[in-house]
Amino acid sequence: MYQVLVPVDESESRAVHQAKYVARLPKAAEAVEATVLHVSPPDGSEPPAFADVGAAVEAAAHLEGAGVAVNRQVEAGQVAEEIILAADGIEADEIVVGGRKRSGVMKVLLGSRAQDVLLSAERPVTITGERVEIGEGIRRVLVPVDQDERRAHHQAEYVANLPDAPETVEATVFLVFRHEDYTGAPPREFGDVPAAEEAAAHLEDAGVPVERVHTGGEITKKILEAADEIGADGIVMGGRKRSGVQKVLMGSTTQDVVLSAEYPVTLTG
Repeated sequence: MYQVLVPVDESESRAVHQAKYVARLPKAAEAVEATVLHVSPPDGSEPPAFADVGAAVEAAAHLEGAGVAVNRQVEAGQVAEEIILAADGIEADEIVVGGRKRSGVMKVLLGSRAQDVLLSAERPVTITGERVEIGEGIRRVLVPVDQDERRAHHQAEYVANLPDAPETVEATVFLVFRHEDYTGAPPREFGDVPAAEEAAAHLEDAGVPVERVHTGGEITKKILEAADEIGADGIVMGGRKRSGVQKVLMGSTTQDVVLSAEYPVTLTG
């Protein structure tokens, strides 16, 4: 089974969007098991029962209504730390967290807890945001890569390991040559970047249909335009590692995509 951890706070709206994302994973009813987790900060009081946390109840109900097997879990402690421990405990394939909206601005603003999880997890983390743009049928995934072959491999590996891939997944491996959209820009090809070919080849070897796309221009803008063009169900970004510290550090492009996309964004590390 594909194991997903769904940590929820008190927001029922965010929790439902997280649950919607999980319910639309390929063959979710047959292949996915979700653990809905609520962590109560350590304030000296007894943690609430699961049934008393409205957001947790809503997420579990939506998932079960979609036929997804659900485990219910409540913990007390430091939120990000308990989320990581719970993910390790179930050997989660993916952690699905909620985002936040700035008042009056249509951008996802990561809360401190979601950011802490992103910076600490050694597993793929998906940020759903306040809206979930997920179509029916085949799951279309945009995989923007840079020059780093290790990151590209991890991005492709995540897509290839989605439940019931390759039958239910299509991938577009996307490469942007930074700011090379002017007249007279040097001719560049997808195959000029080994990381791009590494990602595409890994997916093809796994049987996932792959489209290779390259362009030039401002990277974040081009990624968002490409996601719109293919009707993406998600964007799979690579993370960065701090030297000597085993934590994911988001690069500026990844952060810009997370803050701007109207699609779920997965950070693979």
